[in-house]
Amino acid sequence: MPTSLSIVGAGRVGRALGKRLHELGWKIAAVSTRSGPSAKRAVRFIGAGRPCAGLTRQVLLARVILIATPDDCLADLAAELARIGGEELAGKVVLHTSGALDSRVLEPVRAQGAAVGSIHPAQTFSGVGLPPLAARVFAIEGDPAALRVARQMTRVLGGIPVRIPGDKKPLYHAACALAAGHLLALMEAAVQALLAVGMKRRQATRTLLPLARQVLQNFERLGPGPAWTGPLSRGDYGIIAIHAAALRELRPEIAAAHEALARLGAVVLARQPAETLAALQRVLQETQSQKARKATGGRC
Repeated sequence: MPTSLSIVGAGRVGRALGKRLHELGWKIAAVSTRSGPSAKRAVRFIGAGRPCAGLTRQVLLARVILIATPDDCLADLAAELARIGGEELAGKVVLHTSGALDSRVLEPVRAQGAAVGSIHPAQTFSGVGLPPLAARVFAIEGDPAALRVARQMTRVLGGIPVRIPGDKKPLYHAACALAAGHLLALMEAAVQALLAVGMKRRQATRTLLPLARQVLQNFERLGPGPAWTGPLSRGDYGIIAIHAAALRELRPEIAAAHEALARLGAVVLARQPAETLAALQRVLQETQSQKARKATGGRC
């Protein structure tokens, strides 16, 4: 059932969720950002709502308050909302969208009688257009009344609500960061390696993206074992040594990431992790020793 919603912090996530919920019949009340101009821009993007500069009592006009500010603002904002809302918060639902923090950060609001929780869509938000939300997992947790609203909101958006323990949210969010932000860093490192080969950026991305997509498709369809590819999956330690030596000619961070990822692959993908890791360590140590001997002119 559609309900009324105020949005505090209408950045990429707040604007996107607000716009989609408005399209699906939710009534958007106050849209609060740090300044008047940014609030007006957010309202124009959402297509509804009353722009508010800063946190004002206007947000109390809605049954649900969605806080989509940066994580480091949440504690202070919760204290300020509790101060200006007081007893009027009783019976309201306050949700935040942080992936790493749980509902305890909203304790001042809970103390005033509001039900508090968190709702985090496992989706990237570029700020350009609306990202797909259908079939995306939304991690939810909090008080029973807040959980009901979080489930309702998720299902209206076409998402899949998954309840996780509040104290496990840092681990949940770390997993998301590994699969998204760190994956992007890895792809860009690979692109830079191909740029050093002499490829143009467009050629490099055309080389690498199909490889990455196919591995992910195989992972989804077949699981990690059959999808695993590359020299480590074949036990080709000589090639790993060649790779390590070549990457050390680039940025040291890229070489270090290659070696760390090889160790990680040995631990989480190999059928015999201990043996694979031990063999890998011997190869990497030998390449390090060869580099040291080369640097000293062959003297040990």
